Amino acid sequence: MIPFLDLKKINAQYRNEIIEAMTKVLDSGWYILGNDTTKFEKDFATYCGTKHAIGVANGLDALVLILRAYKEMGKLKEGDHVIVPANTYIATILAILENKLVPVLTEPDLHTYNLCPKAVKTNYTDKVKAIMPVHLYGRLCDMEEINKFAKEKGLLVIEDSAQSQGAEFNEKKAGNLGDASGFSFYPGKNLGALGDAGAITTNDDELAKTVRVLRNYGSEVKYVNKYKGVNSRLDELQSAILNVKLKYLDTENEIRRKASEFLCANIKNDKITLPVLDSHRENNVWHVFPVRVEDRNKFMSHLEAKGVATLIHYPIPPHKQEALKDLNLSDNYPLTTQIHEQIVSLPMSPVITEEELAQIVSACNTY
Repeated sequence: MIPFLDLKKINAQYRNEIIEAMTKVLDSGWYILGNDTTKFEKDFATYCGTKHAIGVANGLDALVLILRAYKEMGKLKEGDHVIVPANTYIATILAILENKLVPVLTEPDLHTYNLCPKAVKTNYTDKVKAIMPVHLYGRLCDMEEINKFAKEKGLLVIEDSAQSQGAEFNEKKAGNLGDASGFSFYPGKNLGALGDAGAITTNDDELAKTVRVLRNYGSEVKYVNKYKGVNSRLDELQSAILNVKLKYLDTENEIRRKASEFLCANIKNDKITLPVLDSHRENNVWHVFPVRVEDRNKFMSHLEAKGVATLIHYPIPPHKQEALKDLNLSDNYPLTTQIHEQIVSLPMSPVITEEELAQIVSACNTY
C-alpha cells in the first residue's frame, strides 16, 4: 500500500541532524524562548522576505494572535466582519470567532479552490474590516486582486499560510503577500515540526511587538503584564528541528512540483477532475494533490484495492459543522458543497518514488 504521507520516511532523511539539534537543546538547559527560537524566527523571516517572524505554539494560535493584536492596536473591534473562504478548514473560522469577530463565508473559485476575488467584492459591506485568504492545498490565492480591493476599501489582509510554506509568486513568498500571515508547522505540513508549532510573519513593527507580548502572558518585562495575554510560545526543541528542516524546504517543494506535474500529465480519465496547473510553477507547493470525482466512495475503494491510500480534505464544509450551528449560517454555498462532496487527496510527499507515481497513475486510469 502506498501511504498517503510517510512522515517517518520524510524525517529519517534528516535523522542525524535532528538528533544532534535536539541533543544541543537538551544540553543547553534553556528550553523556552532561547537561541534556537531566535535563530528560526530570523531565518524564517528572511526566507519569507519579511521583517519579522514570531514563533507561536501552533497555526491556530498564529491566526488568533494576529487578530487579537489588531484589536489591541485599535485596527479591529468586536463585531467587525472578516471575509473568509467558505471551504477552508474550520481553524481559520475559529480564529475569527475566538476574537468575537464575524466570519463572512465566501465561495471559492472551483478551478483553484481558493477565495474568489469576485465573490469577495460581492460579499463586501461596510462592516467588513479584513480579508483572510487561505492558500489552500499549497496554492496561492489571487493576492494581486485581493490586495487591490483591500487597498481601495482600507481593509486588513491576513494570510492563512498553513499549507503554503515556500509558495511564491512574482518573487514574493506566502507570508509576505498581505499585512500579516499565520503559519502552521504541524508535522504533516511542507515544513513540519515533530509536534505542534506555528509562526506569524509581518512587516508591521507594531504588530510584531504586540504579538510578541501577547504570546508571553501579555508580558514584555517579566512579571509586568501589559495585556491579558496567553501562553503560546514556539519551544526550543521544535525550533531546533525546524532549523534543520527549513534548509531543505525548497528542495522538497520542487520534488512535490515534479511529482504533481507527472500526475497531471499522465492521469487520463474523464471521470477525474485534475487540479489546474499554475501558469507560474512556483505558485503551488502541493501540500496535497487534490482531484474531484462524482462517486468519491467508489473511487477511494478502487484506489485502496489497487494499493493507493487516499484522504479527504475536507469531508464536511464549515457551514455544516455542528460546532458552528449557533451562527445560523446559510446553506447556499453550492461550490463549497460540491468541492467537499467530491474532493479526494492522492498521495503526495517529498519522498514519493517514480514507481509509486506510476502505480497511482495506473490506479486512476483504470477507474
